[in-house]
Amino acid sequence: MTPLEMLGVFAAGVGAGAMNAVVGSGTLITFPVLLATGLSPVTATVSNALGLIPGSISGAIGYRRELAGQGRRVRKFAVGAVLGGFCGAILLLALPAAAFEAIVPTLVGLALLLVALQPLIAKKVRGRRARVTPPVPTAAGRCPPDSPWPVSTAATSPPRRASSTYP
Repeated sequence: MTPLEMLGVFAAGVGAGAMNAVVGSGTLITFPVLLATGLSPVTATVSNALGLIPGSISGAIGYRRELAGQGRRVRKFAVGAVLGGFCGAILLLALPAAAFEAIVPTLVGLALLLVALQPLIAKKVRGRRARVTPPVPTAAGRCPPDSPWPVSTAATSPPRRASSTYP
């Protein structure tokens, strides 16, 4: 690897670490750079994963206040992450390098597509949640005017009168 390639890998690593700390997807920067230097896809994948660990740890430390109270969610996602990592490691070791070289460009392209479409996907999910989750009624007992939900029962019940003849 030439000094210029080393500098490129270093710059990609710094950029990917910063990107991972903020939004994730830093691998989309580092992996193609590692491939461009001539590393095999298997070596690039392992180097990439190991190289991004310090940035992930420092990002978690930096966001520790935001992560407070998220232990249940972390444990739930950790199970999937560990199982996925374990299965991926087995496949990486068991399959021939040619199979890995064939699937990696597709997976990287899919990841890039999902990152690019993330704002649109998030907008669709928010819209779906708004249609499914009933809004909280206002202080007057009514749902917002643009809500598809009916007026709450508090707003349709007749008011009680203070009268001795009213039961």
